[in-house]
Amino acid sequence: MCDEFTARDEEAALTARGLDRRQFAAISAAAVIAGCTGGESQARGGKLTEAMVTVDTPDGKADAFFVHPASGRHPGVILWPDIAGLRDAYKTMARRLAAAGYAVLAVNQYYRSAPAPVLPSFAEWRTPEGQAKLRPMIAAINPAATTSDAGAFVRWLDAQRAVDTRRKIGTNGYCMGGPFTVRTAAAAPGRVGAAASFHGAALVTPGADSPHLLLAATRARYLFAIARNDDARSPADKSVLQDTARVAGRTAEVEVYPADHGWCTLDAPSYDQVQADRAWGRMLELFKGL
Repeated sequence: MCDEFTARDEEAALTARGLDRRQFAAISAAAVIAGCTGGESQARGGKLTEAMVTVDTPDGKADAFFVHPASGRHPGVILWPDIAGLRDAYKTMARRLAAAGYAVLAVNQYYRSAPAPVLPSFAEWRTPEGQAKLRPMIAAINPAATTSDAGAFVRWLDAQRAVDTRRKIGTNGYCMGGPFTVRTAAAAPGRVGAAASFHGAALVTPGADSPHLLLAATRARYLFAIARNDDARSPADKSVLQDTARVAGRTAEVEVYPADHGWCTLDAPSYDQVQADRAWGRMLELFKGL
């Protein structure tokens, strides 16, 4: 999870690369911006169509980024960003998934508090100002709210011409968005067929509403890609996820990756392209069954 422990690992990673946080923020921002194009992008020889959209939820109007191949109908995917929220890094990641043949809705989980981007980059989360800004927004999100939002996002996707409603919906999430994928699968078990969590936080908790306890209420197949430093702090979680999925009759790939928390996120200090690409490939395999 994105706390003081993972912050220390990030500092070590940056030091090994001869960078400080300010230098990394500038480099990562430039790299992400280079991957961001407006309006239309390439997708398997065709085009992508993208736009910021508004989704009606029981708690208000959520802003989100919707991107999909310009022609045809495709399986829908709900993308939950990490703790720093919807920003250019996740728009770039959504475009990449859309280019693989999906209609991707990258959501702003903080819409109750502010429109996206709440923070322009992950680096801002590590500043006192960024944490002071996000703390009350994080506190405004609870399991019931996330589940309600997920149901609204599923319904919105099913109403879009670009979405093939004959196919199941997928969901992927990063950091705090990891457990939101399980709640999405539980919110619409008849529609959500696959869920991928990358360095997900709080997937296994002592609470009665722990995400792992929801697996039996879903019909999805799962990918739980766990960071090595998260595993070092909670080594039993992987076994709990495997055992709970087995008892629930759910297919689940559970793996600890040789990379640190945040390794899949483009603008995170711990980003590891080799391991991120490997995790991405596993997600595409999972989504083939939608």
